[in-house]
Amino acid sequence: METSTQSQPRAAELLDSVGPAFSRLRRTAALSVEKQVSRKDMTRTLVLNVVQDGPEHEGQEITVGVVGERLAVDPSVASRMVSDCISAGYLIRAASQRDGRRTILQLTEEGYEMLARLRAHQRAAFERITRDWPTEERLEFARLLIKYVDSIGELQSEALKG
Repeated sequence: METSTQSQPRAAELLDSVGPAFSRLRRTAALSVEKQVSRKDMTRTLVLNVVQDGPEHEGQEITVGVVGERLAVDPSVASRMVSDCISAGYLIRAASQRDGRRTILQLTEEGYEMLARLRAHQRAAFERITRDWPTEERLEFARLLIKYVDSIGELQSEALKG
């Protein structure tokens, strides 16, 4: 039987391992489990997901600046990323309905299709990686990962308000 003094160091060790695990996850995210996803497509889907996620607060519109902020990249990098998505046919620029001088970004049908393909690929990768896990563990991990990401979003929203 494990005592609380034994479990505390193990808990600390486990929690200290989270950061390095996230680093490894980030480094391997672009790697394919079965079918390779190009770096260009991975970068494009980052932009497309920002546009699809839409405004984070009332009055916000999705612009190149918002893409840059959410991806934590310089405005010039965001501009090049958005231009690439436009050239590929995944995004269009449109006039803002709030301020006609501003340009907003919108997904095209091809953009929605690209996101659907990537999501199918991501699900297949998740299922392949966790194929030996019991169903309950697989679903619990998925639920907790989504909860974790949602909590990050809540913290970011609080930081913007505060």
